[in-house]
Amino acid sequence: MQNPLGYVLWQGPSKFDGKPIVAIAIIKSRNSKTGNVVQTFILRADVSPLDALASGDDLSICGDCVHRPGPDGRTCYVNVAQSVMNVWKAFKRGRYPRDPAAAAAACAGRMVRLGAYGDPAAVHVRVWHSLLQRAAGHTGYTHAWHVRAGRALKSLAMASADSPAELERARALGWRTFRVRAANEPLMPRELVCPASAENDTGRTCSTCGACSGAARGPAQASVAIIVHGPAARMFERARAGVCK
Repeated sequence: MQNPLGYVLWQGPSKFDGKPIVAIAIIKSRNSKTGNVVQTFILRADVSPLDALASGDDLSICGDCVHRPGPDGRTCYVNVAQSVMNVWKAFKRGRYPRDPAAAAAACAGRMVRLGAYGDPAAVHVRVWHSLLQRAAGHTGYTHAWHVRAGRALKSLAMASADSPAELERARALGWRTFRVRAANEPLMPRELVCPASAENDTGRTCSTCGACSGAARGPAQASVAIIVHGPAARMFERARAGVCK
């Protein structure tokens, strides 16, 4: 297949629940915030993303993330019905060759986003190290920082924190954090505003920033925060209240 749009990096059992999942790298992106970075998607291999949301099978790729569907609705910012479903349908049609080496070559000199959808902790960390070996840099986020499945990602990903209390707990475990906050909520010590956010208005994108690359240089490096945004923003306070109980 000439000039594929993406590659299958790996297929196997989820580190969350052992169910079949697939990791896919999409080589080009039109995402205005991230810029043209390589986007990776973690999906159930046997269930469509929309069906997985409805049935709870998204546990395999999202773990116990508080932003999964719950009594107060779904607060995740990702619109599964659009890009995620398109990637899954193309995967089922066989549009993405299984070629991790070619995927790594396509990432050479590029920024890579670990988990445009799905938590990278669902996939064995060696898959990510292999993909990133020639990359210019990467971003990554995990809600699994407090469980065994996520521990190996500490040097690659930010701990997704949904409250100041979670930030403190994650830092105590050696993580840097990425925290979503309310518009009237102050920054915490050693926390900076996301350089690629609308609130910062620097004109930067994730492809030219790279701040969210984990704690390889230690947790004392500044963490990152962003004001809640996206279609699920109005339900943010409800979800956060659940986290803080």
